[in-house]
Amino acid sequence: MIDTVIFDFDGTIMDTNDVIIGSWQHVYKTLRGEEGDLDYILSTFGEPLEYSMENSFPEVSMEESVKIYRDWHRERFLDMIKLFPGITEMLQEVKARGYKTAIASSRLRFTLNQGLEKYGLEQYFDTVVAVEDAENGKPAPDIVLNTMERLDSKPETSIMVGDSRLDILCAHNAGVPCVLVGWSATLAGKTKEDFAPGEAPDYIIQKPADLLDII
Repeated sequence: MIDTVIFDFDGTIMDTNDVIIGSWQHVYKTLRGEEGDLDYILSTFGEPLEYSMENSFPEVSMEESVKIYRDWHRERFLDMIKLFPGITEMLQEVKARGYKTAIASSRLRFTLNQGLEKYGLEQYFDTVVAVEDAENGKPAPDIVLNTMERLDSKPETSIMVGDSRLDILCAHNAGVPCVLVGWSATLAGKTKEDFAPGEAPDYIIQKPADLLDII
């Protein structure tokens, strides 16, 4: 019996793909004078930014590459993001049914709150957990465990909705089943059989309203 629904933000609730890819390409152009490989950029989705930047640009300090990324990102974030179709209606129904709800994101709280406020989504979440609230980023379970603690929820009565392999692993590491969204930029079109043993989502949905059939 599910009583708690935990959502990822980027790529799940909010279409932030263009601003994330644009921010990455700005870093590549600034530091290397050329664009980066799109498939590689997509493979980093869901990772804490510091981790991604440190691995991707070892020739400079992590602080420098992160600053280049975030300065470009913050200036354009609100203009470039948009909700995925059907998200608001799904959230309204989830709350109407009395579920506890949360965001558990690898994004900084500042832009996370900006995105929620732009589309009036704050009212649909009982708590919002950002990357600053967890000692270890996804796929470690910290951010989901923190979320459940805030809501006084248990793994066996919770479910997580996400768009990346790291979301799936994070949920499973916390003992929580995971729903993969079919509009994922990195995993669209995947079936359970496409995943390595132990890494498959428990459910895959193709539109937001499908979640209501699961919970």
